Amino acid sequence: MYRSGIVLKTPQEIERMAAAGRIQARCLRMLASKCRPGVTTAELDEAAERFISSQGAVATFKGYRGFPGSICASPNSMVVHGIPGSYALRRGDVISLDVGVTKDGWVADAAMTVPVGPVDPEAQRLLDTTKAALLAGIAEAKPGNHLGDVSHAIQRTVEIEGLSIIRTLVGHGVGRDMHEDPQIPNFGEPGHGPLLEPGMVLAIEPMANAGSAEVRVGADNWAVYSADGSLAAHFEFTVAVTANGPRILTPWQED
Repeated sequence: MYRSGIVLKTPQEIERMAAAGRIQARCLRMLASKCRPGVTTAELDEAAERFISSQGAVATFKGYRGFPGSICASPNSMVVHGIPGSYALRRGDVISLDVGVTKDGWVADAAMTVPVGPVDPEAQRLLDTTKAALLAGIAEAKPGNHLGDVSHAIQRTVEIEGLSIIRTLVGHGVGRDMHEDPQIPNFGEPGHGPLLEPGMVLAIEPMANAGSAEVRVGADNWAVYSADGSLAAHFEFTVAVTANGPRILTPWQED
């Protein structure tokens, strides 16, 4: 069914997305465990592709609009869309890992930012705050609320800590296609935007900078960096709106 361009999923379809999400979550946890000094982002990409294929699934990002990697691997001041390559992780880095998995035609999309060994307190605060913003937004993803309630909760959580929410990058609906309606800004006004109802599936993904909110696109026309070179963080879950509240379909946080 459709609501103003938003594709509503049936409970059975949500279960199929959850199956893709379980693969996606295991892949992300595996990648996080490999984030050690000396490991290259290309090695992470190869590990992800092998794992996803072993599960009878497909790396959603590979070939999407010409993207060459199976994952996005974005270190330090790179916010998103990093093409895996020769960059070797260093102690004290942070790296954002974004993975899409397609299983039986259904997409699951999620991301986390991982510290490479101990990081300085400000870097850890950025990671902790951005993750908290994700969870705050998800808590608002329930029937009867508006999309602006999700966006506002994310914005408030980040800005109260003196960090900057990135306004030019957004979350999105997800289903058979990786990017569906609605767009999900990480800032907004409570009570505004589309009414949330059961069957909506949302890729909620706060992206924050330690410095200013401004970003720039790199020379490869993929990577997005903080404009001032400050550290960036990105956390994402695929979330179904259900009659019982939000359901995380990509539970990378679980043990």
